[in-house]
Amino acid sequence: MNCRIIEMRNREVINISDGRRLGVVSDVEIDTCSGKLASVIIYGKPKLFGFLGREEDLVIPWEDIQVFGEETVLVSYAPPYGIKKRENQ
Repeated sequence: MNCRIIEMRNREVINISDGRRLGVVSDVEIDTCSGKLASVIIYGKPKLFGFLGREEDLVIPWEDIQVFGEETVLVSYAPPYGIKKRENQ
């Protein structure tokens, strides 16, 4: 399946280990040496309408992506130590 970067944006990202919705694909990182996709980035939620900044961005390595579907991306993601899991998802 070929896909453009613009087509990847706004796809929902679901963690298959616990079924949580992590957010939507906001950006991607590309390894410029190999020309391969390195990770997808989910921007953090704004705090107080963005006046207080944002939560941490989630960077999900390509190795953790299980399925890239038409509307969703299924990942097997465990947040690094020290990052809180979001509640009320």
